[in-house]
Amino acid sequence: MFTGLIGDVGEVLEVELRGDMRARIACSWTAADIPLGASISCDGICLTVVSTGSDPRNWFDVEISAETLSRTNIGAEGWPVGRRVNLERSLRVGDELGGHIVAGHVDGVARIVSVRDEGDSTRYTFEAPEDLARFIAPKGSISLNGTSLTVNEVEGARFGVNLIPHTKKVTTWGGAAEGDMVNLEVDTVARYVARLRDVG
Repeated sequence: MFTGLIGDVGEVLEVELRGDMRARIACSWTAADIPLGASISCDGICLTVVSTGSDPRNWFDVEISAETLSRTNIGAEGWPVGRRVNLERSLRVGDELGGHIVAGHVDGVARIVSVRDEGDSTRYTFEAPEDLARFIAPKGSISLNGTSLTVNEVEGARFGVNLIPHTKKVTTWGGAAEGDMVNLEVDTVARYVARLRDVG
């Protein structure tokens, strides 16, 4: 489990495609403190650490299944080397829950349809897949590229969020642009409420 509060921004150093994908991601965390088998959210995708090292930068390796490639913004070609990704270590018992519960199981991919400044903040408008739009509600929580955000408004399959300067500075959102595809995970509570309504 995660909270959607980004702890680091990593950089993809190497990518190997062989049916599944293996990626090496540089981070600012001490590699020796990352245990094998640890779960790390990489742009909102819960991935398992299979190797670590620090030559010359701290890094960890993850393996990504073909299924995950097909359901996320990684795609069949894999991450390009040099791509920056939002990183979060898994939640530990006793940690502060500052965002919302994020599983790291991406539901689909949303597209950024507009970006505009509003005062010091930036308003991003997204278009979600039709089958996920019903889980998105005004003032509800949503995870986009692993970041816990609050939905401002919803109109059909489109919804908007505001990002403050701090969030853009400490995540990859400062470089996001119209047309970008982002990993979307709907709020777990919304999913169960919809399920109960459907079977009720």
